[in-house]
Amino acid sequence: MNEPLTKLLPLIVPLALAAPVTAGEIWVTNEKDDTVSVIDTDTLEVIQTYPTGERPRGITFSKDFTRLYICASDSDSVQVMDPNTGEILRDLPSGEDPEQFVLHPDDIHLYIANEDDAITTVVNTQTGEVVAQIDVGVEPEGMAVSPDGKIAITTSETTNMAHWINTETNELFANTLVDSRPRHAEFAKQGTEMWVSSEIGGTLTVFDTATQTEKGKIEFEVQGVHPDRVQPVGFEFTPDYGTVFVALGPSNHIAAVNAETYEVEEYILVGRRVWHMEFNEDHSQLFTTNGVSGDVTVIDVASRKAVKTIKVGRFPWGAAFHP
Repeated sequence: MNEPLTKLLPLIVPLALAAPVTAGEIWVTNEKDDTVSVIDTDTLEVIQTYPTGERPRGITFSKDFTRLYICASDSDSVQVMDPNTGEILRDLPSGEDPEQFVLHPDDIHLYIANEDDAITTVVNTQTGEVVAQIDVGVEPEGMAVSPDGKIAITTSETTNMAHWINTETNELFANTLVDSRPRHAEFAKQGTEMWVSSEIGGTLTVFDTATQTEKGKIEFEVQGVHPDRVQPVGFEFTPDYGTVFVALGPSNHIAAVNAETYEVEEYILVGRRVWHMEFNEDHSQLFTTNGVSGDVTVIDVASRKAVKTIKVGRFPWGAAFHP
């Protein structure tokens, strides 16, 4: 005999009310699994895994978040994925061994570091055309573009330089020395500063964008960790540019640095071999990719404490936020 509807309602209503409201997602590339993992920023659980090309590393979304770009390094391509379905829509030409890239503010031109070719490739993401290939130093990796879109930066790991590119002419206009094995670059403070991490040098160098001269240098010392294992790689700024969080590689820590005084304020223990990181939507949480331990550490930004570890694929590398 069927139960009256009134008896079913108490079961139906609580289930409806309990449905989570998803605030966003963190997409993580897994080098060894050839996949991307999708983490729900509310539940802090992996909700989806999609296959990619070989050895995915760099990852970024278009401005409207309808397209995901993935550096499939060993496939020698930049893949374009539909984030709603996980379908690879097409491959863009990228040059050999693309590792990192940056999307120009025009949301069209992608600047790609080609590690094996010692060039930076510029691709029109709408037409698939290679706009330019720019000779840079040996083993280029880090890529950045200024907020006004006028300057692109490539860092070369073996040459130990930051290369300054005029995006209108796609020509170099300056080369600046940095410490050994530069890995990552970012513009800060409305583009007035440009920061570069040096993995083997163990430093973060700050340049004045207008003059390309060095403004400051940050060194790191993690208690109980040999200096050779303190290797700065990826870093992210808070929205006010007051703090920069720096991944310190095999030291298994990230550093919280005062971006005004260049002083290290705190070290936070995370997973093994931390590479890169990404904030959630309101910047209250920071997600770090820990390559060797195959997981992501979630950090509460206010307390600067690790609150959860999320298992993903093998050797997670890059991370990007999707609302």
